[in-house]
Amino acid sequence: MKLMIELEKEEDGRWIAEVPDLAGVMAYGRTREDALARVQALALRVLAERLEHGEAAPELLSVSFRAA
Repeated sequence: MKLMIELEKEEDGRWIAEVPDLAGVMAYGRTREDALARVQALALRVLAERLEHGEAAPELLSVSFRAA
């Protein structure tokens, strides 16, 4: 599974990163790299929860990210 990360710089200088394919998975960071790291960690937590509860398909055993 490949997940796209959308990044945007806010007016206040913070960065926001979002994984559109995972509802609610978004994170702020002081830098672009910080936002990327935080949103990837959150996405992995969400996917792990889904796997634990049998809500995810086996193809989630391999995950990669690509920043847009």
